Amino acid sequence: MTDRDYPETPDGRYFVAKGRLWRKTDPRLSEEERQAAVRDLMKARRAVKKAAGGEAERNARDAVNSAKRRLGERGPVWWDDGAPDETQKAPWNSSYAGWWEGLETKENGGG
Repeated sequence: MTDRDYPETPDGRYFVAKGRLWRKTDPRLSEEERQAAVRDLMKARRAVKKAAGGEAERNARDAVNSAKRRLGERGPVWWDDGAPDETQKAPWNSSYAGWWEGLETKENGGG
């Protein structure tokens, strides 16, 4: 589980939040690479909040996307076994359905 106690898939590729699978950060990144990308992501998210639309907002959203791609959370998958990207799928409608049914979480009607 992550530090916010979101269920994490057994293979470590996704966590579940609000009934959807979300891709985790590429574990092959060095701590320095990860920290730099997270800093850029936070800066870009602040810029999105400040932007009043138009080009400034588009640029800020592009910066968010760029940082998320550097983290491996968007773009090509970071694993190499041929498994598809299941980001934003409901876990019960994914290859993780069996795992999901076995969990006891508030999100899936358990614990």
